Amino acid sequence: MKKVFLAILVSLCAAAGAAYAQDSGITTSTDPAKAADVEQRAQDLQNREQSMETAPAAPAKHHKMAPHHPKKGAESSGT
Repeated sequence: MKKVFLAILVSLCAAAGAAYAQDSGITTSTDPAKAADVEQRAQDLQNREQSMETAPAAPAKHHKMAPHHPKKGAESSGT
């Protein structure tokens, strides 16, 4: 069930992103300052991704499930 929900959520996000990209359009610029800013942001993102790949992952937390049988003292007396 979680996989289906996640797949639907990703699909909706992709559709929303595509719709936004069509509405905003693509613009071009010959301004060197804008180009330098875009290149700097791209480099920052690449560095951040590389640092996340090399960082140790946090251990996953697993919860132990309670047993599905009743406790010994909670048995019915049958009266």
